[in-house]
Amino acid sequence: MDIEYLLVDGYNIIHAWENLKELAEENLEQARDKLLEIMSNYQGFKKIKVIVVFDAHKVKGNIGKTYKYNQLDVVFTKEAETADNYIERTTHEIGQTYRIRVATSDGLEQIIILGKGATRISARELLDEVIQVENIIREKHIKKNKVERNTLESFMKPEVIEWMEKMRRNKGK
Repeated sequence: MDIEYLLVDGYNIIHAWENLKELAEENLEQARDKLLEIMSNYQGFKKIKVIVVFDAHKVKGNIGKTYKYNQLDVVFTKEAETADNYIERTTHEIGQTYRIRVATSDGLEQIIILGKGATRISARELLDEVIQVENIIREKHIKKNKVERNTLESFMKPEVIEWMEKMRRNKGK
């Protein structure tokens, strides 16, 4: 049970996070892409398996679609299958073998997945985790790319530096 899965109800999260909600009002595809980018970074940092599920159940004749986005699994459900249905089924199928968390703020869905052995994380809790991960990544990047002063002194032995300082001070005498 080393592998942990995070199943994300894509549209639920988009409509719960203010920045994605605003973006979705202008361009839903851009909001989806932004969520995928965020979750891809999150997955890479946390070393877990993330599956982002989007409802496509109202699209007539839709056979569903699954693809990879930077190692992230992305699912568009088939006709008559909601993201909740997909998440419940997947939780039931792999929940005995792997640890599963489900990110959704849908109260009924949370109760159902808890009954199937998964744990839940609300949209707000996931946002808090994402912000924390982004801050850690940013700090590591800043430390890694911090420009250190490259002076002659940094390559000299302390006794040589001391000798040179004495010479400098005695220069006027």
